[in-house]
Amino acid sequence: MSLDDDDLSRFAEHGAALPAPDREDRVEHDGALIWYASFGRGPPIILLHGGLGHSGNWGYQVSALAAAGHRVVTIDSRGHGRSTRDERPYSYELMASDVVAVMDHLSLDKATLVGWSDGACVALVLASKAPARVAGVFFFACNMDPSGTKQMEPSPLLDRCFSRHKKDYAMLSATPGEFDQFVGAVGLMMRTQPNYTKEDLGAIKVPVVIALGEHDEFIKREHANYLADAIPGAELSILPGVSHFAPLQRPDEFNATALAFVAKVSDR
Repeated sequence: MSLDDDDLSRFAEHGAALPAPDREDRVEHDGALIWYASFGRGPPIILLHGGLGHSGNWGYQVSALAAAGHRVVTIDSRGHGRSTRDERPYSYELMASDVVAVMDHLSLDKATLVGWSDGACVALVLASKAPARVAGVFFFACNMDPSGTKQMEPSPLLDRCFSRHKKDYAMLSATPGEFDQFVGAVGLMMRTQPNYTKEDLGAIKVPVVIALGEHDEFIKREHANYLADAIPGAELSILPGVSHFAPLQRPDEFNATALAFVAKVSDR
């Protein structure tokens, strides 16, 4: 059966659940409990989900990456999914420090990062701040300064995605009745962060692929071009026929593209 779900109708109804993990736990770090799960063995890949989502949104990626010979670690960003948060505003730098805490807990010296939307911001911030811990970044569907975003245009597809996030938040969160506050706090971060300059991007020294869906609803194509030009050695990959939600819409194609990058960098 094809997993393709271009209009996200399957995702809206059923979600995209993770397989059973080999290990799961929470790491206490800097005012929060950060949930993670680990699958398989081999060179590590850390999957970082998008804003308002959680690790389960990678449900179509984990088994494929583990079957290719990798240890796959998923992390719920602070305040998302099963992870908690304190009263401080959200920031990508704080979330990046949470990833390091999970890596330390699992004794992972270095990992390849696959980030989607907000998770891609977290991945590239981590590559900037702690390059020795990062083998490479597959940076999908994200911006590194607020000018890279489009004005959102409502659509049935976005409504389906949002409704799924709302249901999952109610099921997983330690504060299930605070979804509206959660959306507001994450939205403030998205509108104002990150603010990387061209010089900041030019200082990134790890391998990077800048990937974007052909029909991304949120990220400008010219911003993806700019990032690929500004980050030394970065490659640009435009995924045909998909949007901001490619890992859910056409997982086989997304997985193949991500694995091609991972194969280049995971043994560095």
